[in-house]
Amino acid sequence: MKKTKEESEEELKTDEKDVKINELTDTLQRLQADFENYKKRADKEKSDCSLYACSKLISELLPILDSIDNALKNKDNKDENKNNKDEFIKGALLIFSQLKSTLEKEGLREIKSVGKKLDLYAHEVLLHEPHDSEDDVILEELQKGYDFKNIVVRTSKVKVAKNSKNDR
Repeated sequence: MKKTKEESEEELKTDEKDVKINELTDTLQRLQADFENYKKRADKEKSDCSLYACSKLISELLPILDSIDNALKNKDNKDENKNNKDEFIKGALLIFSQLKSTLEKEGLREIKSVGKKLDLYAHEVLLHEPHDSEDDVILEELQKGYDFKNIVVRTSKVKVAKNSKNDR
């Protein structure tokens, strides 16, 4: 059976379409594989970056750990010429100072509260106290709050003024 010219042209078009479909399918599969590899690489880089940041902070905290270790080794030192309690307090203050400066260097900041207007993003009200000052002014900080590079990591626990004149 002999094919007509039209049938041959139709078969040729079908073959060209199949080739094109196969090329596009192959391209799509490659792009999908490339994207999957990109996602895996990006996840690994993110994990590595986080690990590096943590290891950097840990290495900066190690001298503080050493100071605590030394303080604990010397706590039983019975040297008659020294007042152990005073030495312990000095050591504790040194360790506190080291830790605070290390964390501040990394971007941790204390949230200043007393005398300021209440900010619900930075402060958590634990107590209200009748006071002659303006409403919602912070009278006392019960627990310090901190932010890390402008992100509040712990709110300040505060006591705020409640103007007694407004209760009437």
